[in-house]
Amino acid sequence: MIPELLKDTEEKMKKAIEATRHEYSLVRTGRAHPGILEHVKVEAYGQVVALNQVAAVSIPESRQLLITPYDRTVIGAIEKAILKSDVGMTPNSDGNSIRLNIPALTEQRRKDLIKQVQQKAEAGRVSLRNYRQEAIKKLQLAKKDKESPLSENEEKRTSEQVQKLVDKYIVEIDNLTKTKETELLEV
Repeated sequence: MIPELLKDTEEKMKKAIEATRHEYSLVRTGRAHPGILEHVKVEAYGQVVALNQVAAVSIPESRQLLITPYDRTVIGAIEKAILKSDVGMTPNSDGNSIRLNIPALTEQRRKDLIKQVQQKAEAGRVSLRNYRQEAIKKLQLAKKDKESPLSENEEKRTSEQVQKLVDKYIVEIDNLTKTKETELLEV
């Protein structure tokens, strides 16, 4: 029962870390990366598809994305999809490809983004603590179980192991946060 509880709790914590990492990837840093356009959906060939299914996205310069459609007839649809999305950039088309210039971040915008990152980090920490609480409740229920009760020592030892997991993953979130903040502060 205890090994399964620890394994289950650690799996949930790993998912919380991945969710936090994904949230961070959505925060725009002023540098070009294809993930900025990950959620853009294009209406092409009578259906709505992901941008990466109708075009290749590359990075010719540090502040520019180049979108090269596999079929030039969908350039208009790609431009429209980018304008409708919340990427906050205006597409420049030359008929064969689309360029997106990423504006430099202002000092105020950097501070706002750092606040967002810190809020996302705190949300990640809260979910880790919730998983800890959930595991401890399961331990307390197992301790009260009439058929195979858990001893005080086993409960305490397992609680300490769960706490070590929480500490380990909170450090990981803190490291991710520092990395993202450093990215945001680079000019």
